Amino acid sequence: MIKHFLEQLRIQRWDDHRYYHHSRINQSLHFVSAVSFMIAYVMMVFDPLISALIGWLVSMTSRQAGHFFFEPKGYDHVNQATHEHKEEIKVGYNLQRKVVLMSIWAAAPVVLYLQPSFFGLLTPWTSAMDFARETAKLWLVIGVGGLLFRTIHLFFIRDVETGLVWMTKIITDPFNDFMLYRKAPIALLRGELIDPGLDLMGEGLEEQHA
Repeated sequence: MIKHFLEQLRIQRWDDHRYYHHSRINQSLHFVSAVSFMIAYVMMVFDPLISALIGWLVSMTSRQAGHFFFEPKGYDHVNQATHEHKEEIKVGYNLQRKVVLMSIWAAAPVVLYLQPSFFGLLTPWTSAMDFARETAKLWLVIGVGGLLFRTIHLFFIRDVETGLVWMTKIITDPFNDFMLYRKAPIALLRGELIDPGLDLMGEGLEEQHA
């Protein structure tokens, strides 16, 4: 069972890379995201709220900016798939789901500003520092909630193993992305905008859904 779980994790990671990380700019931003996420993981031990601020303001914004603004969205000749097909079969958060998640993230501090107690759920903020920390609490809940929501959702639309594999992938992505994309900034500085090796790296892996 462990061997099969690890194989499914490897396949999900590979599908995510080959379908959604062609751009060297996107890969470089994922490297930045990975480093900041690892810092956020360490800060989680000392100050979870600071960790949430790092995770959302640096890690998630850089990560999603790469997908939204720099990743090619035309026909994928490497994988012989349309962008629409890749969006339809994606296991985790496709761009449409990410828009919803990021909209909730962006709306949280606005609602908190208008409702200092967040409808009685939080201690009303009275200073800029209070506002920042209360916002961090909301973002921490949104981050954990987004992870658990999609994991449990996958239990029903796929199966329990797929959900658990995806959750494991998301939690460990910073470490995997660090190793996978650590050379991307250097390649980008050389003027390489698209990863030329994607059509070679997955030889021998069966196609699965990203």
